[in-house]
Amino acid sequence: MAEGMKKKENNPRSVYADIIDLPHPVSAKHPQMSLHDRAAQFASYKALSGYEDMIGEEARLTDRRIEPEEADLDILNRKLTLIGDRIAEGESPIVTFTVFVPDEKKAGGAYVTRTARVKHIDAAQQEVVLCPERIHAVSERIPIGDILDIRGESVNTADAD
Repeated sequence: MAEGMKKKENNPRSVYADIIDLPHPVSAKHPQMSLHDRAAQFASYKALSGYEDMIGEEARLTDRRIEPEEADLDILNRKLTLIGDRIAEGESPIVTFTVFVPDEKKAGGAYVTRTARVKHIDAAQQEVVLCPERIHAVSERIPIGDILDIRGESVNTADAD
C-alpha cells in the first residue's frame, strides 16, 4: 500500500489496472497540441478573480486624521482672516493648503497639498473656495475643518505671532 494512504482505500494502481497502461489516444484528423498551447487554454482562468485586488486594497495604507491643538487652530483662523482681508482688498492670493482627504473605501485618508488662488471664504458653508483653473470649470471647495496647514506670502505673518 502506498505511503500516506488509509487502510480502507484501495490501491489506485489495482483499481485502474485495466486502463492505466493503455497507450495515449492520438487523433488521425487533428495534430497534437503543444504543451505551451494547452497551457494557454487555461491561462485566462483565475479561480480567485478579484482576490489580488482585495489583498492590494487591504494592504494599502491610509493616514489617520490629525486633530490640531487649540494653538494650531488659532493660527489657522488668523491665516484665514489674513486671506479674507486680502480678498476684501480685491486680491486673489495664492496659497498652499495641506488638506486631509478622507478615503472612500476604508478608514483614514491622505494628506495632500493644493496650491491655488483663493476666490473667497464661504463662512456659512465653512469652506475655502478656490479659483477654477480653467474657464467654465467648477470652483474647488476645501472644507475648513479638513485644513491642517496654510502656507503662502499672504499668511506668513500669522506664524510669527
